[in-house]
Amino acid sequence: MNTFGNIFRLTTFGESHGEAIGGVVDGMPAGIAIDMDFIQEELNRRKPGQSHITTARKEEDRVELLSGVFEGKSTGCPIGFIVRNTNQHSSDYDNLREVFRPSHADYTYSQKYGVRDHRGGGRSSARITISRCVAGALAKMALKQIGIHVAAYTSQVGHIAIDRDYRKYDLSTIESNAVRCPDAEKAAAMIHLIEEVKASGDTIGGIITGVITGCPPGLGEPEFGKLHAALGAAMLSINAVKGFEYGEGFDGVTARGSEQNDEFRSNNGAITTATNHSGGIQGGISNGQDIYFRVAFKPVATLLREQLTVDIHGKETTLTAKGRHDPCVLPRAVPVVEAMAAMTILDCYLMGKSTKI
Repeated sequence: MNTFGNIFRLTTFGESHGEAIGGVVDGMPAGIAIDMDFIQEELNRRKPGQSHITTARKEEDRVELLSGVFEGKSTGCPIGFIVRNTNQHSSDYDNLREVFRPSHADYTYSQKYGVRDHRGGGRSSARITISRCVAGALAKMALKQIGIHVAAYTSQVGHIAIDRDYRKYDLSTIESNAVRCPDAEKAAAMIHLIEEVKASGDTIGGIITGVITGCPPGLGEPEFGKLHAALGAAMLSINAVKGFEYGEGFDGVTARGSEQNDEFRSNNGAITTATNHSGGIQGGISNGQDIYFRVAFKPVATLLREQLTVDIHGKETTLTAKGRHDPCVLPRAVPVVEAMAAMTILDCYLMGKSTKI
């Protein structure tokens, strides 16, 4: 599947060392003001080479919109776009042509298709997430019209973690440091850990927290299209993601129902809840409270140190990868998490428009 969504849909194409990455967004509401600077800034947050703790690859990642916009506004027609690849070092991957990187998609792609692009991982490369960030930026512009805001931040790298409660932090400070963490002291420790890991040729994972505010009640389907299931599927489709939880998640299993239930309150005639252990979703449908979730990322599979593996003939060998790779994917994955959340919420909102009058 190269298409995401039901009404708001993204179809992506391209490989990391091909001519370009691109996509087509269908279902974008008409009349939305398209801010090209905002789209580019979202790509800048994802692009490589933005700090010393990310890959040294330098790409401008300039987006070109090909259709679907007239006089600065969306027309309701498909929005086609491309981002040209300009800084490929394909020779860096020559030693991967006949070997499989441990825990990478190299082996599974070759088994599924009988062929794989060894240059940077081809279609399995995290560079493909460019298309998600473009579509996510478009979704954010549409959501802004109805007062919905999406934010994400790094909440854990390795063993270094900040408090789980997002309300304790000023989320406007996320972009103030290279790791995109709203706790300045913990951010410095995270950066130091990534530097140590990078210097040893190793990699490390962590957790990104997402927060959606202003979401109205009623989004999501009651059975197989539950809102949290849609968010989970979106997040688990991101490269290197290994886990998803929302609300109290796994931590909530130790609580009693009397501690976990979100009691209802009346606030000047509006229904609200005293707490939000549910994470803004009940019965698979949004309840109007903040939606918050956590996404676990594994360490990047490509190590700049020797590993045991096998070649395409099944012969055991060793591999030391070359090239420019992220020691930790989290800083650049923050805008990708936001993009997938924004697309999911907009899609659910548009689907909900057809359920009542």
